[in-house]
Amino acid sequence: MTTSVRVPRPASVPRTELHVDPRFLPLADRFFAMYRQPQHGGGALTAYFRGEKVLDIWAGWADRDRRWDRDTVALSFSTGKGVASTVVHRLAERRLIDYDAPVARYWPEFGAAGKDDITVRELLTHRAGLHKVRGLMRSPLDLLDYDAVVQALAATPADPRRLRGPGYHAVTYGWLVAELIARVTGKSFVQAVQDEIAGPLGVDDFWYQVPGQHRPRIAKLFPHINPAGLNWELTSNVLSLVGPTRGLAEAAMPQGFDVLVRNPAVHDAVMPGWNGVFSARALARMYGAIANGGRLDGHRFLRKATIAQMSQVQTHDRDYVLGIRPQWSLGYHRPILASREQPRNAIGHYGVGGSGAYADLDSGLSLGFVTNRLGSSLTALGDFRLARLGVEAQAIVRNGK
Repeated sequence: MTTSVRVPRPASVPRTELHVDPRFLPLADRFFAMYRQPQHGGGALTAYFRGEKVLDIWAGWADRDRRWDRDTVALSFSTGKGVASTVVHRLAERRLIDYDAPVARYWPEFGAAGKDDITVRELLTHRAGLHKVRGLMRSPLDLLDYDAVVQALAATPADPRRLRGPGYHAVTYGWLVAELIARVTGKSFVQAVQDEIAGPLGVDDFWYQVPGQHRPRIAKLFPHINPAGLNWELTSNVLSLVGPTRGLAEAAMPQGFDVLVRNPAVHDAVMPGWNGVFSARALARMYGAIANGGRLDGHRFLRKATIAQMSQVQTHDRDYVLGIRPQWSLGYHRPILASREQPRNAIGHYGVGGSGAYADLDSGLSLGFVTNRLGSSLTALGDFRLARLGVEAQAIVRNGK
């Protein structure tokens, strides 16, 4: 049984309807407590359980003078990697892509500079050795030129550390996967996302190039993304010179990126590693299908065998960019919960600032969370909001069995 909570509104205000299954009220309470003041910003949380939408809520402020509403969407950074990866798996299921084939089979130019033997599987698990975005292009605005970036990546030699383990392709992953998809389908990446994700799921909010009529829906991000409020250029330069942090600076801190993030032109470009704009509803629906054995509303989105392949951990090695062992599967990581007990069979992708989504394949639970308040009071790079929401959701599911 579910309860729909209708909020009274003037006729001029868009329809607003919160959806709360009574079992998930504790999760809703925890979410609403996060957005009590304008300085907390706003956000949205949607959950599916065994193919049924059990939570669809939002709260807070999309901007200083605008409340978050049902139609608000947010730039969600690396959350978009999971969506892009899912397109690959839809194609692999139809045998249009072979995980163990060289990327150069589909994208011949990729084979330049000794990269002819790098496979799709290695690309999806951050073992292509192309993590470096810092210095890839001459200026920050050049990162908006999809064709130029793709050509530069194809011509770049792979980092030899890839042979020892993964190196998180924090920004470049999106371009690499997008071009692979474009070469295989003969379509633009944006069109492929519409055909393979948005269309089959019946929801449009999977944007990498945001149509003009939808841009007023985008929540304004704050504060600045600079680590600890420090100067971006100075910080990135220093980190790039220090051994333990060099890989992170190379992969995630290109010159001028802090300014580029706030440039409206990012919504015209295709940069799937970080510029995806989503609703929590869309993300939870995609992962809800994955968590429910590939089916949603009586329609098959993915086969169980495909989900089994895409969720299998591919590497337990230390990531030379992140300095940890993320246990990458094919385009996803394990969701991180603020608990000693972590889901054993789950996939998803979180983004800088706090947004993210995942599917728990054992329980049938999926969560999608987007927010415009980047991180915590300590750093804009991330926090534990989704990790804590995940703990609450898992407890509800576990206790309800």
